[in-house]
Amino acid sequence: MDVEVILQRGHQLLVTAVELVGAFVIVVGATLAALRFVVDGLRHRDAAVFTRIRLSLGRFLTLGLEFQLAADILRTALSPTFAQIGQLAAIAAIRTVLNYVLGREIEHEQRQVDNR
Repeated sequence: MDVEVILQRGHQLLVTAVELVGAFVIVVGATLAALRFVVDGLRHRDAAVFTRIRLSLGRFLTLGLEFQLAADILRTALSPTFAQIGQLAAIAAIRTVLNYVLGREIEHEQRQVDNR
């Protein structure tokens, strides 16, 4: 088997693995948030409980998005075309804005929780 073919397959496996980790982080975060909502949120119905659930979910989403961005960067790492670089730039910009907004929201919510 050609070395280039082996590298391409290994590269694709690595990209897929990083994407799966990102998806797994998001699914775990959403599942935990849903469980906490059912167990704590419906029982206590307190705004602070919902804020803590949102903070936790936001952290998982942020981490999952970082993994997804890493996978996109890896995908274009081997001899990218200009079209792929443009796509990566657009995806990176969108995900960076999402992470920034999520981060600001998490900080805001964390300050509210700390002030209570």
